[in-house]
Amino acid sequence: MRLSHLVTFSLAASLAAGGATVLAAQSAATWSAPLRGSWVQTGSAVSGDVTLATGASVCDIVVGANEGSNVKQAAAFLAGDIERISGQRAAIVEQPTEGRVAIHLVTLGGGRIPDEVGASAMQGQWEAYRVATAGNDVWLVGSTSRGTAFAAYTLSERLGVDPLYIWTGYIPEHHNPLILQRTRFAQGPPTVRYRGFFHDDEDILPRPFDARGYPSQTGDVSLDWYKRFFETALRLKMNMVAPYTRVHRRMEVQQLASDWGLYYTSHHYDILLSNPFGITTFNLAAERGVKPEYDWFTNHDGLLGYWKGGVVENRNIDAIWPVGMRGTSDRAYTFPPGTTDEQKAQTFHDVIAAEVDIVKQLLPKERTPIFHFTMYTEMLDQYRKNPQAFGLPDDVIIVWPDDNDGHMRGLPTELGRWKHGVYYHLAYLGSNLSKQIVNMVPPQTLATEFQKIVKSGATEFMLVNTSETREYVMGARMIADITWNAPSVYSAPDPAERFVKWWSREYFGPGSATVARAAYDRYDSLLNAPDKIWYGSEAVEGLVRRLSDRVAGKPPAPVSADTVAQLQARERELAAALAATAKAKQSMTLEQQQYFAENLELGFQVAERQTHAALLLADALKAPTTDRMWALVQRAQAALDQLEIELLRAEHPPFERWYHETWIRSTFSTNNPHRSYNEVRSFIASQGRAAVLPSPRPTDRRPTSRPPG
Repeated sequence: MRLSHLVTFSLAASLAAGGATVLAAQSAATWSAPLRGSWVQTGSAVSGDVTLATGASVCDIVVGANEGSNVKQAAAFLAGDIERISGQRAAIVEQPTEGRVAIHLVTLGGGRIPDEVGASAMQGQWEAYRVATAGNDVWLVGSTSRGTAFAAYTLSERLGVDPLYIWTGYIPEHHNPLILQRTRFAQGPPTVRYRGFFHDDEDILPRPFDARGYPSQTGDVSLDWYKRFFETALRLKMNMVAPYTRVHRRMEVQQLASDWGLYYTSHHYDILLSNPFGITTFNLAAERGVKPEYDWFTNHDGLLGYWKGGVVENRNIDAIWPVGMRGTSDRAYTFPPGTTDEQKAQTFHDVIAAEVDIVKQLLPKERTPIFHFTMYTEMLDQYRKNPQAFGLPDDVIIVWPDDNDGHMRGLPTELGRWKHGVYYHLAYLGSNLSKQIVNMVPPQTLATEFQKIVKSGATEFMLVNTSETREYVMGARMIADITWNAPSVYSAPDPAERFVKWWSREYFGPGSATVARAAYDRYDSLLNAPDKIWYGSEAVEGLVRRLSDRVAGKPPAPVSADTVAQLQARERELAAALAATAKAKQSMTLEQQQYFAENLELGFQVAERQTHAALLLADALKAPTTDRMWALVQRAQAALDQLEIELLRAEHPPFERWYHETWIRSTFSTNNPHRSYNEVRSFIASQGRAAVLPSPRPTDRRPTSRPPG
């Protein structure tokens, strides 16, 4: 029998640091102990425990009629979670039934709360909450409605539901009876006030398909996928989402986000949520009665009218309003020739002041406007030249960007009269830094950079680019934990090491934790930059060109000995990594093996299969006979055939077509894991005479470590 879980209310010491109070034996540091299922009593109930489900009986979930829609949604998720664990679904009711076990979701001021919950200490705090057992009742109490909802999501995880189950596929352990240990859990306000995910560069999920067979850039993403994104964010205690870039927007999506408790916001060029990308693409200028010219100087009134359209559409939901000025498709704004830096700064001052005024004029009186000015790419340089000239309003959050690869380009050296935040990338699309197929930002980078962020005071806002999320959930979990409780994360040494150790145990069990951790350490060494995963693929392209020259009777350009040596060294490292992952999987359950293969092993497979194929093609190029050349080419194709099967295995529901070609992963794109397969298959099918290859690309688009050719 496990000891009863007792988390005491030592408020003065713990909540001052924004952390949850815990017994010293459990350690105050985040990532020091298992979480999933840790509050379940696995033996007989003892004094203070609460039986939530047993036999044919199950608790009620009590949610008052006056609670917000986000609390009611959290209750619905909790009811489903209890059913998945126990086999019985709790009813959601507005009033408790005498003598019946109940879980109460209550926001301060919304109903009676027992004194032993200690809720009064949360008065005035942002998103703080309590989870407490008292008799036959469980109390989930928040200082705000979001705090109440987060109490429910915390309980779900501690009962056994993986917050990332949509992506991991993990099914919670069955318990009937389901007994919650005696609990006193207090969570103070988060470190970062606004925290969320940006689902950028939608290329997998939109429908319908375009003429090339790719998901349409301007199509619709199904509401079911947005529900998955939003549920994941909420279970990680995020409170904000930026769901769009180019796809068709539907009010039902941002309304759902707001109803579930997420602030709706957007990226750096989506001024006032007006969708500049859609000015002509979606005919929004015509719908709003303005000229389709996104130009402050030649269409001043039209541009103001266009931005007003975004405010009118979204003013009745919880929103955070982007301000500033860029182009309509993630490009710098084009100023008239000869515009000086001083004139540009004055223009930005005037533009942002006008945008702030628009929101304040049009927003309902009961809503307090929140603004963010994200200084992406050229904007940071422009601002740094003369911050005073921008004259930003006091209520605009200044958001500092990373370098698209997880390292902060800048942070405030002094806060001034403003609040500050950050825009960060786990996923990214652009030139040689594209990260669209596997995770490439190591935990050590996250720990280091976010410690800088917290120390700088840029803790009002954090938006992290996770694209379509699947590949980045490990980093997303780490960031969510840091932004919720940075003092706890950094209260002990080596937070990155602690996180990987915790993750390995939490997701692969105590029996496999050590080997899983070693595999992640190896991954973070071998695949920590975009050019490392595509090194072999780039080599394949150059070698197919040379082989085509050989077949055509032209003398092929030689492959340098250094290039071959680099490929050989890389292949040895990757092959050893794959052997280690295969061994690690032997001690895992089938469920754990599946997720381990998708979250870690697949990255090694993409890199190794293409590197191995490149070495075989290099041997083919110098083969003494044509027959020998073709035999080696066929072996290269076999290695790439194997990768095709491995990618297909990872496309199980709900991830159908996940690795198919898209406008980002087009046939010969660097981001396409099928690129080498396409090129070698084309070479073989044409007997080497008409291989289909892309036109040579500019040098500045090559990965820095690209092999010659």
